[in-house]
Amino acid sequence: MKKLSKSLVIGLVALLLVIVAANSAYTVRENQYACTVRFSKIISTTAQPGLHFKVPFLDSVKYFSKASMLYDIPPSEVLTSDKQNMTVDCYILWSIEDPLRFYQTLGSTVTAEQRLDALTYNALKTVMGTLAQADIINMEDGGKRNDIYEGITTTVDNQANTYGIHVEDVKIKRFDLPESNLNAVYSRMISERNQMAEKYTADGNYEASIIRNNVDKQVNILISDAKAEAAKLEADGEGEYMRLLGEAYNTADKQDFYEFTQALEALKSSLTGDEKTVILDADSALGKILMGAYGN
Repeated sequence: MKKLSKSLVIGLVALLLVIVAANSAYTVRENQYACTVRFSKIISTTAQPGLHFKVPFLDSVKYFSKASMLYDIPPSEVLTSDKQNMTVDCYILWSIEDPLRFYQTLGSTVTAEQRLDALTYNALKTVMGTLAQADIINMEDGGKRNDIYEGITTTVDNQANTYGIHVEDVKIKRFDLPESNLNAVYSRMISERNQMAEKYTADGNYEASIIRNNVDKQVNILISDAKAEAAKLEADGEGEYMRLLGEAYNTADKQDFYEFTQALEALKSSLTGDEKTVILDADSALGKILMGAYGN
């Protein structure tokens, strides 16, 4: 009986030692901060990975991530410099830089995201309040957008340092118009583009008419010059022909031969049709040819 009681005591002591040892040790991963909490107060903080020890039953361990975290901020409305509402959808990359301050001021990731939401919205509201809605909609310069992002990031980071948070980046995913005036703005943009298209078309038609008129003028000038040159060449050719003809038939015999060939050509032309009857004067050149009297 005494041996049984002694064995039971030894077993209980061993179990107690195991429990104490289990509650005295904890491990820290490479991507974690570990904060030892005693009576709701952090008494130590470590970022060193490995096995660590604490006072059993009195101390607890609170873990926080070292990794960058992405928080997708719900879309919110901001007011532009020309008093127009716009919906901004953005996200923020952040990480815990000082776990002690983070635990003391916020305590949890959920609370941190709520605070970051408010800080980012205030920064966006301030920056968007300096820009007109038309400038935001037509913002095509990537460098200008990056300047806006960097300014917002710097502002939010400076304010978040109070909570032991480092803000790495703030990016705007989309600028949008509220549903109430979205269709009105689209209609205005379509109307403006149609007016621009009509102006470009009118200017193009005007330029085309000027080009066509100039081309038609040049064509008419070229045609007139060509006709005048052709008439001159034709007149010169006729003159040269007559001169050569006069030189070729400069004697009586040659002139008679020329008249004879001309008469034959006339006869040939008159006999090309279906009608083969020719009425001629006996004294005509053709009559003399047919009667055999030419040259007698």
